[in-house]
Amino acid sequence: MASEEELFASVDALLEEEPQLPPPAERARLREAAGITQARLAVALKTSTQTVKNYENGRSEPKSPRLEAYQRLLKGWAAKYPAHTSSAAPAPVVAPQPEVAETFTGSAAPEQGEVAAPVQAPAALAAPARPARSATSRRPAAKKAAAPAVDPRFPHGPLAVLDGDGSAYGVGGVVLDCPATTVPELVEWTLRESGLGAAKLNRYGKDSDPLIVLTAAAAVKLGLPERLEGHEQRRSLRLPEDHRVVKQVTKAKWQLTQRGFGPWARIYRKSQGRGRQCVQLAVLSWDALDERSWPGVSEMEPADIARVLGVYAMRVITPRGSTAVSGLELITALRPPTKAVRDEETGNWVSGYNAGSLGVEPMDPAPPEATPEHPVVVNSGWKGGFLNEEAYQWVRSVETLSDEECTLPFAVGLDLNTAFLAAAARLVVGLSAPDHFHAPKFNPKIPGSWLADLSHIELDPRLPSPFTPDGSRPTGPAWYQTHTLAYAQELGYDVHPIEAYLRRETGAYLDPWHDRLKNAYVDTLADMGVTKDLTDVEFLAAMEQHKQNDPALAAVLAAIKATVKGGVGKLRERPQGKSYKEGETWPALARPTWRPDIRAAVISKARVNMHRKLNNMVKMTGLYPLAVLSDCVVYPSPGESPLDFLPYAASGKPQPGAFRLGPTPGLAKLEGVQSMLWAVDLMEKGLNPARHIKGGDAVLDEGE
Repeated sequence: MASEEELFASVDALLEEEPQLPPPAERARLREAAGITQARLAVALKTSTQTVKNYENGRSEPKSPRLEAYQRLLKGWAAKYPAHTSSAAPAPVVAPQPEVAETFTGSAAPEQGEVAAPVQAPAALAAPARPARSATSRRPAAKKAAAPAVDPRFPHGPLAVLDGDGSAYGVGGVVLDCPATTVPELVEWTLRESGLGAAKLNRYGKDSDPLIVLTAAAAVKLGLPERLEGHEQRRSLRLPEDHRVVKQVTKAKWQLTQRGFGPWARIYRKSQGRGRQCVQLAVLSWDALDERSWPGVSEMEPADIARVLGVYAMRVITPRGSTAVSGLELITALRPPTKAVRDEETGNWVSGYNAGSLGVEPMDPAPPEATPEHPVVVNSGWKGGFLNEEAYQWVRSVETLSDEECTLPFAVGLDLNTAFLAAAARLVVGLSAPDHFHAPKFNPKIPGSWLADLSHIELDPRLPSPFTPDGSRPTGPAWYQTHTLAYAQELGYDVHPIEAYLRRETGAYLDPWHDRLKNAYVDTLADMGVTKDLTDVEFLAAMEQHKQNDPALAAVLAAIKATVKGGVGKLRERPQGKSYKEGETWPALARPTWRPDIRAAVISKARVNMHRKLNNMVKMTGLYPLAVLSDCVVYPSPGESPLDFLPYAASGKPQPGAFRLGPTPGLAKLEGVQSMLWAVDLMEKGLNPARHIKGGDAVLDEGE
């Protein structure tokens, strides 16, 4: 038997060991219980937000002295918020939230530094099993890492896919029994029994409404037609108002939004107290999931569809329509326009402006920022021209090709990862209405639209002009976004604006949107085997097969990319329908997020970033591109790999400033390889090799 001295020595040895932290899920619970965001905790620990996320999802552990500091903080929180006091302690509300009128055209977003991006639940990444149906129980999915704390209000995740026999497939292998046989019954079940939904992404925002995805069999069972016909445009599809399902919804005192009962339908009742009553439906057989954004998903089994949409919901947002709609709503979900403020006179809490957001009221653009049919343009008789900040569509003249270039055997296409997302990083945009100035002094730090003459600038014809989308030299005065003029200045040319529309209040409005989508993109690629630590050779090899490794995650990745471009495009959504007449308003203009100037800023910066890399490639390698299409560039090459022409230092590291391979936004991947003869043949016909180098017709997405 051990002596007392031996026992004490053994215990002392344990005490001297490295401090022990609670499990990752408990770390997240304690932080959320204290009402602290990951970003704020990162500041306290003097580390990055991503590192805090890694601590809370089990991917990494802190080292001394941060370990001891983190342990001390968690112990303090554990004393205040013990796990047994509540099934899951919700974050305390800083102030009572006022009742704000519900809007269903896109809801709000967060204050800078207060973005609470939930950690993705790795359980959602595991391919789902087919467990037995249960009305109350869940079967846990295989875990790749510790899952984050589950919100007790939404124990079954953000969404479910309903099949024809009443099985509702959720995230992580959850299967619920849904007894509903009508749409109103389904709505009631979803809100009262399903346990579906998702917590708000910002302390001042709103929880995400639960999403029910209907298979064709489920739609028919609920009295809906299997297919919805009668309109040329998919966005116009909807049930007629006299359809019996619409009547059932109305009779049960539920409401539909203005877009009616279409592929994506929101069914709601006006808020009573602080409760929000709204369910989102998506009908698969009505083409709710566009094949271009969600490749192959509609044909998957319900459990696999739930997995794809569940990963997207956890990393991006619960889908609320097309990826473009979801991209726009993510912007406002991360930057809510309002927050609770105390009325000094009455002492009551009321709805007030949330600093850093766009507010709740739409604002008119400056005339050159608008579109030709916009009321601001038509009613004022504006004839002064418009911003033309669009993505590149440029093909080099074959006359500028040298003999050396023509003898190279290959044309290699490089594609920049989510170029628009990379451009949105730390992008300062205007938050207030535009003010008009005559002959202003150019300031590269002020966002706005400037009228200037850049036609005197003569650049190498083997490169596209950075000032026009088609790469041609400007012919006279034109309107430019701030980044375009700032780049002219960077190249060494004087800039003398004739007039400008500038905004006094500014901010990095898109930062939370950028950060969340960047993490979603990088994390999804990593789950597909494409990680940041790969060498360039390993990266190219991983990218060759990453889509085949997991088609479900490949669909998530495609949806994330479509969310980026679609969200940017929604900032300048044009009128729809044959009956529209110039000068009339259209629904998108009622949104505070109808901001063509912000779209122009993103695209201008993306195009300038592209030209800067093209210029640096000339300086480092002497190589000139053959063509550029948006974020794809084609180079002549002695070999079939980008490694054959990209610049590397003597150490083997990529040269900064040029195109670099990698999985993060703004870095490049291989788009395709063809022969140089093939490329020159297309160029002679006036066609763009960048559009076809992948082996098919690339879709030019201008963010529209």
